[in-house]
Amino acid sequence: MGLVYIDGKFVPEEEAKISIFDHGFLYGDGVFEGIRAYNGRVFRLKEHIDRLYDSAKVICLEIPISKEEFMELILETLRKNNLKNAYIRPIVTRGIGDLGLDPRKCSKPNIIIITKEWDRLYGDLYEKGLKAVTVAIRRNAIDALPPNIKSLNYLNNILGKIEANEKGGDEAIFLDSNGYISEGSGDNIFIVKNGRVYTPPILNNLRGITREVVIEIIEKLGIPFKEMNLGIYDLYSADEIFVTGTAAEIAPITVIDGRKVGDGKPGEITRRLIEEFKKITESEGTPIY
Repeated sequence: MGLVYIDGKFVPEEEAKISIFDHGFLYGDGVFEGIRAYNGRVFRLKEHIDRLYDSAKVICLEIPISKEEFMELILETLRKNNLKNAYIRPIVTRGIGDLGLDPRKCSKPNIIIITKEWDRLYGDLYEKGLKAVTVAIRRNAIDALPPNIKSLNYLNNILGKIEANEKGGDEAIFLDSNGYISEGSGDNIFIVKNGRVYTPPILNNLRGITREVVIEIIEKLGIPFKEMNLGIYDLYSADEIFVTGTAAEIAPITVIDGRKVGDGKPGEITRRLIEEFKKITESEGTPIY
């Protein structure tokens, strides 16, 4: 069993507990990140921590330590667990309050850091590709709960995943309230058409760190690229489709709503991006030791 950082100390994971009155538990009132470490380095640590603090700021949650202190705690948690390759889950909850909604009643935020060995999200599907389905449940409206807040309330994503499971899909693809393509239940989405790569603008989907890395790779390789609103037609007529995320990395989609994507195999551009992404993760990052 590993050690978890919680409430100012490191404890065995089976002993890590929060109060049932913590508003993170009661209402999903809190924020989190998903980060990976490769070969003794934490990949894009600063970018993830910046996003964590941005999410917290939007919901008026004041994290009680500095970004630098938070990053060091993550590194120390990895050291305590002797990990060089890991998935990292930092969480900040609103803290203990009463049974009402008012966050002012919460005494202080609670910081939790979990580190575990965890392979890529989609297991053995990277060679043959994922079967994805568009789901009836819509992504949270940007004027109701902005998708760029990476909050502990993931019920919207879970409802999409449930629907995908019922339809036999490996991943759910959300539309927004206007009918535009948004994202997957846990990843951003890209399509390739006639040698050009397209992805939705980040207004209606999470500002993904892996998404940003992939865009950097695309631009470095000189592949034509554009952010634009995409619809169902664009998905069904795409030559390639892939999704990106910290847990997923880069995963090809070869079937969408029962329709074969391209020739039904991971496409050339997708495979090239996977190769380049692997090179970057093997050489960049914040040293753990």
